[in-house]
Amino acid sequence: MIKSKSLTGLLLHLVLVVCGIVWVYPFVWMILSSLKTNTEYINAGFRLLPEVPQWENYARAWNVGHFSTYFANSVIITCSTVVIVIVLCALTGYALGRVNFPGRKLFVLAITATMFIPKGYTIIPIFQIIKSLGLLNTLPGIILAESSGAHVLFILLFMTYFHNLPKELEEASEMDGCGFLRTFCQVMLPLSKPIIATTAIMQFIWTWNSFFVPLIFSINKPELRTLAVGMYSFAGEHTIDWSGMAAGASISLVPVILIFIVFQRFFIEGISGSVKG
Repeated sequence: MIKSKSLTGLLLHLVLVVCGIVWVYPFVWMILSSLKTNTEYINAGFRLLPEVPQWENYARAWNVGHFSTYFANSVIITCSTVVIVIVLCALTGYALGRVNFPGRKLFVLAITATMFIPKGYTIIPIFQIIKSLGLLNTLPGIILAESSGAHVLFILLFMTYFHNLPKELEEASEMDGCGFLRTFCQVMLPLSKPIIATTAIMQFIWTWNSFFVPLIFSINKPELRTLAVGMYSFAGEHTIDWSGMAAGASISLVPVILIFIVFQRFFIEGISGSVKG
């Protein structure tokens, strides 16, 4: 019986190792392909290691491909969007989780229904709003467009978390003379750090990898491109710089990987805490 269990465990580990290799292979292939020449990139097939590492591919992507500018744009747009989304979703989630107002359930159903509306259907009104504000072809315009939407998942996470906090916290803050907004800022919001971290990580990844919105709002001004859109700079009229594109993709993935590694503990705590609540 013991041998049977150990054999089953061994087989399970082997299957998981194979699945892990298959899962990681494209990422490793891209990293190593960024060190190849274009000819070697095309003819290498499944061979991973480059004959001679071409580190200048990264310098070409950073300087010639303008990835230094695109990287700065991505940082500004992503960080600003994350802050706006956290503030709006936290306020909305707090109101829905702690205040029983008429039509509350209907409002929750309405914003939940917006999850099923494709982004492409809302881009025209968003474009018109940004245009009417005079923010076309500007970084603030892209930031507002990226932070638009209901962000239903984050609102529900905050709502569930705030709803399950003890009412004694609010009562104690009211006895100390705190109003609704002060109670939120000084008492409730500091307690929701796991949800804030979860929202920050997920929104960071989504905004950093966003392609459609930055493409629409930077199509007439290439210097406003983000890293995702900047991949176009490697595609010429007749040729494509494949190794430079792989180097650019590798550069764009580094911040996402670092953010997730550093904050993964908070991400897990936020999801598990909200579900458990």
